[in-house]
Amino acid sequence: MTDISAIKLSNAQIAWRAAQDIADGAYVNLGIGFPEMVAKYQPPGRQAIFHTENGVLDFGEAPANGQEDWDLINAGKKAVTLRPGASFFHHADSFAMVRGGHLDVAILGAYQVAQNGDLANWSTGKGGVPAVGGAMDLVHGAKRVAVLTDHVTKTGAPKLLAHCTLPLTGVGCVTRVYTSLAVLDIVDGCFVLREKLSQLSLDALQSVTGAELKIDAPVTDLSVPEL
Repeated sequence: MTDISAIKLSNAQIAWRAAQDIADGAYVNLGIGFPEMVAKYQPPGRQAIFHTENGVLDFGEAPANGQEDWDLINAGKKAVTLRPGASFFHHADSFAMVRGGHLDVAILGAYQVAQNGDLANWSTGKGGVPAVGGAMDLVHGAKRVAVLTDHVTKTGAPKLLAHCTLPLTGVGCVTRVYTSLAVLDIVDGCFVLREKLSQLSLDALQSVTGAELKIDAPVTDLSVPEL
């Protein structure tokens, strides 16, 4: 049996792979946590316009250590810089942008994703965080929702499932999943495999996936740089 812990992608590599699919000029919201890393890996010649729920549009790279201006932060309370033309606005206006369908992509983390596109990413059940926050607006306001996640939990259980068992963030909202082992689209209620690590057989990938993997075109190698 393949030891997936020895071959799986790091969070940075997953973020790099997701960044390659963002179009130049796209309006993008990055979820708190490791999805924020996507901003570091935009391909040369492309520049997304990043939106944060606390009211900044078109922020730039993180400042160097010691150069932070703590009046300039993203929704995850991390220091950011501003690009020429950046703007500030009220929190309510920020969510009007989200709910009004003005974001091209929302990229979020996940505890579980179901084969029909349901997403659970805010609570692991009793004793978890008390509310879903802005994620429920993002998953239904953005034109496309992508998820970044390890393929399995820390205990080795599948995170891609036939049905989510944790409290849902949104129903039928996810369109693409980037995991530590593969890239999958959600099409007609199924996980459709697009890319996988070359060291991993289809059977091995299926064994750590909690729903049937479909194939409708040649599956390419999931290839990323060392980061």
